[in-house]
Amino acid sequence: MEAFHLNILNISAVLLAAYLGGIAIRKIGYPAILGELLIGILLGPGLLGVLELTESIHVLAEIGIILLMVYIGMEIDFHDLRKASWPALLAAFGGFFVPFALGYFAIVWLGGTPMAGLFVAIAIGVTSLATKSRILIDLKLLNTRIALVLMAGALISDTLALVIFSGITNFAESSTVNTGALLLIAAKIILFFGITISIGLFVLPRLGQYISRAGIKNSTAYFTMILIVTFGYCELAELAGMHSILGAFMAGLFIKDNLFPRKISKELNKAFFDVSIGFMAPIFFVSAGFFVDVTVFQTDLGLLVLITFLAIIGKIVGTALFYLPSRNGWREGITIGTGMNGRGAVEIIIAEIGLEMGIIDKTIFSILVFMAIFTTLTVPVLLNWTSKWLRRRGELVYLDKRKGAILVGVNPLSLLLAHKMSPKLPVTLVDNNPERVAQASALGLNCLQGNALNEEVLEEAKPENVATLIGLTTNSQVNLLAAQLAHDSFLIPHTYVAIAHGESAVGSELVKKSNAAHLFAPAFNMEQWFGKVQQGKTSLKPLTITEANSGKAWCDFQTALPLLIEAEDENLRPFHTEEQLEVNEKVWVLQEG
Repeated sequence: MEAFHLNILNISAVLLAAYLGGIAIRKIGYPAILGELLIGILLGPGLLGVLELTESIHVLAEIGIILLMVYIGMEIDFHDLRKASWPALLAAFGGFFVPFALGYFAIVWLGGTPMAGLFVAIAIGVTSLATKSRILIDLKLLNTRIALVLMAGALISDTLALVIFSGITNFAESSTVNTGALLLIAAKIILFFGITISIGLFVLPRLGQYISRAGIKNSTAYFTMILIVTFGYCELAELAGMHSILGAFMAGLFIKDNLFPRKISKELNKAFFDVSIGFMAPIFFVSAGFFVDVTVFQTDLGLLVLITFLAIIGKIVGTALFYLPSRNGWREGITIGTGMNGRGAVEIIIAEIGLEMGIIDKTIFSILVFMAIFTTLTVPVLLNWTSKWLRRRGELVYLDKRKGAILVGVNPLSLLLAHKMSPKLPVTLVDNNPERVAQASALGLNCLQGNALNEEVLEEAKPENVATLIGLTTNSQVNLLAAQLAHDSFLIPHTYVAIAHGESAVGSELVKKSNAAHLFAPAFNMEQWFGKVQQGKTSLKPLTITEANSGKAWCDFQTALPLLIEAEDENLRPFHTEEQLEVNEKVWVLQEG
């Protein structure tokens, strides 16, 4: 038996390349997977030859595929699918089957085999899910109907792609094609789903409860259980004649937070994220770049352009056409189509499996990788254009799911804000000082004691229902870190921070990096205004806007402190200098006297 050589230096080089590629691409607003693919193409055997595909890299990449599919499954929430229901189904089916059909017929028309056509069709039909939430936050779309339909549509599309993929691989490996063979394939697929769903619904919850009752508090035992379940599901998929990634995906669907104690679950999620997304998956995507042949730009440029064109047009037009019965408007359908246009992990995995099975060749694989890169690059640009188009027409529909607010810091000004906002929306204050918490509670306000930089504390405020976080402590750094945590961990769409007087120049740059907005006026002196409010030397009054203007320009003519903006529909939002003020809106200002 040939000895297995673990090339540590090459593994380290691949990891470093993946890390640097991911950082570079994220700086311009794109997902790390694109950077990992591009660095693999650049440094791999096809171009510079700095990195090589060794047996150890191949093994780690294979495990990386499995762990990545588990993580994708874990990220799917069936509640989201139910919420979007009919519109999401329409978007998912249109966005999958139209490009699927275009890709299939294009390959067959150009002389490819039907099986190759099916693999290309699936790769074109899938939708990248991993990057959607970040883009939606950056474009301030997270609390819109578009976001809900887009996220659920991507979930349905990827799940549909994997189910169809499982049937095709089973069919591809079948030596005979007749009615009996087809019935056997169908029976094995049905049996696989029946067994895995039954285990997920009935066995895994009981197993989790048993381990919890046994008093095991070591997260290692739970992590081991996840791996055993994952590999067990993978083996079931292999026995059913399907690829192991479907088993890993199914395992992830049922490995949810409620299986384990809350604290253990958080540790497991972090550990699994670090192992899969931080270690194994980057190795897979960098190594996928090794198989890409850049000469397709010379030899098969026409086919590359055709496949990319069909992928973009098929996804956008297909989504818009199928979305019409939802009666939400064809413009909204186009917008959702642009958001679903990116490809990612599932597409690359399917393409590489097709290459490994010999169903597609290196040329088609390279075209599919470049297609994934090009289509993903269009998402932020096209989604930004189309969402602004809807805004200008007044057709961007906001949802009421997120409408609460979290105020970090209990002080005279935050108490004043809480009193003004609480009749309109749920407000929760968070402070580490028990005396200040007691003071807020005595005034009838909802207040939590704890460190706002602790995820478990913010979780008690139900951040999934919160649209706004306001950092209003005297410590600018705490305000910025709280905004960053709310943005990154809980996807709170609107974060505002107060910057201490004298730090506004540096603070403004940090605010932008934290994806937050600078609260109130630029020259806001917290300590002075806290004292004035506490001494009863201020009054809160509304000023009506008579001419549309920016918040910054409006402040140039005011001596009062602007706190809140009241829209014509009486909704309140915090004032900040980058805000656009519309005619007939009111600005609630704090005046002396």
